[in-house]
Amino acid sequence: MTAIKSLRSRALDLLSRREMSQAELRRKLAPYAEDPAEIDALLQEFAERNWQSDRRYAESYVYSKGSRYGRLRLAQGLQQQKLDSELIEAALPGRDSERATACAVLRKKFKQPPADFAAQQRAARFLAYRGFDHDTIRHALDKAWQDEEEWDE
Repeated sequence: MTAIKSLRSRALDLLSRREMSQAELRRKLAPYAEDPAEIDALLQEFAERNWQSDRRYAESYVYSKGSRYGRLRLAQGLQQQKLDSELIEAALPGRDSERATACAVLRKKFKQPPADFAAQQRAARFLAYRGFDHDTIRHALDKAWQDEEEWDE
């Protein structure tokens, strides 16, 4: 005889593994709910008890992916989870932090500065794909290896 899990125990089981946004939790619980109002009530209770927090989810998401991606890519990922724009903005890294990340990502992928225009364009496309804006890309291309040379001295 198999026991049928309650909606509450499914939600707790999902949240015990990792942080989830309310939208993601709703999507995962939907197949098991008889009534959407049941999910709404459960999510409301979880939010009140601070068992589920979109703010905590956003911080966790940025912490886990922030060392590889820029603000644009991080913001896009959080928008897909239907988070509030103010929450997203608060969770994103600052300008200086993003520039340092872009330099580190660039140095890791390309071991030396671009030798010619084509190599520079390839590096810029790589950073753009990673979600860095034009100003940050320009800064990283100009400063990434310059900082490294200062460390060697």
